[in-house]
Amino acid sequence: MFPWLHRVDRVIEPNCCVKNSSEVGCSKSVEWETLEREHRVYAFLARGCTLFARREDCIAGALSASSTDNYPEESIRNTLEPHDRVLRRASYWSSKGQSNPAVPETLTYKLVADICVITEISVRPFQAFFQWGSPIYSAKSVRFRMGHPKAPVDDPMGEPCDNFADDNFVWTYTSPEFAMAQENRLQKFELPEPVLCIGGILQVELLGRVQKQEMDGLFYICVSHVQVVGRPLSPPFSVEILEPSGKFVLKASSYTPPLLAENGSCPGPNAYFEGPARDLEQILHLLRGEGVVVEYDWNEEDELDDEMAL
Repeated sequence: MFPWLHRVDRVIEPNCCVKNSSEVGCSKSVEWETLEREHRVYAFLARGCTLFARREDCIAGALSASSTDNYPEESIRNTLEPHDRVLRRASYWSSKGQSNPAVPETLTYKLVADICVITEISVRPFQAFFQWGSPIYSAKSVRFRMGHPKAPVDDPMGEPCDNFADDNFVWTYTSPEFAMAQENRLQKFELPEPVLCIGGILQVELLGRVQKQEMDGLFYICVSHVQVVGRPLSPPFSVEILEPSGKFVLKASSYTPPLLAENGSCPGPNAYFEGPARDLEQILHLLRGEGVVVEYDWNEEDELDDEMAL
């Protein structure tokens, strides 16, 4: 399911601390405590990937565009708006013009959580209703990449920039290429399987140009809106990237599911952990996508709590 978890270096949970040698005791006891801790964290993670609230607004802010024709009027920030007109003005991002229609463009975003499960991404090309013929400046196809920055990025609420080099990011997932229609509508692209984005960075690759602008004869790509659907796993979970290895520390800061806990109808923490610690290996196989089908033995009270939560 999530092969990216093979890069987990270690797991930390609330009140987890490193004991000194006088407190450790025998190695078997330490190993058992580690297994129990990992069992709790991975069991909660497995449930969270399907039970945490699904959101259709998983973008926190715009980081950069590979180019922008007229800034700030045609900034990538406009793609955060769901409508192509705001206060009677067109709202969209536009690339710079190119004579070569094969030149690609990229839009890079910060997601709402450093660790989240992404299932689908939608892109709406922009139709220039103020130009003769109302041309639609779509791309030929799109592709998506997810990963993490090599160093902390600026506040996504700050000013986005152009040409934020790909060297600043480590891409851990690249989707297949999806054909885009030259139509003014929100076009949904479902990923082949849910993707665990570790690091909270999403990049939209716009491949190929189809529309020339009449006044200068150059090809442009314009986008009015980008939408990302998924399940943020924060604040219960967070990650710490360990460079240059690319591994990360998985931290469980609490065992309270986000959002759903506000109405008091969520399962209690014990509902996520009950079951023998030997099931940790099965949970790990499932999450890491190693081809093992697991039917986890949740008790009847868990099922009842789940129904109440829905």
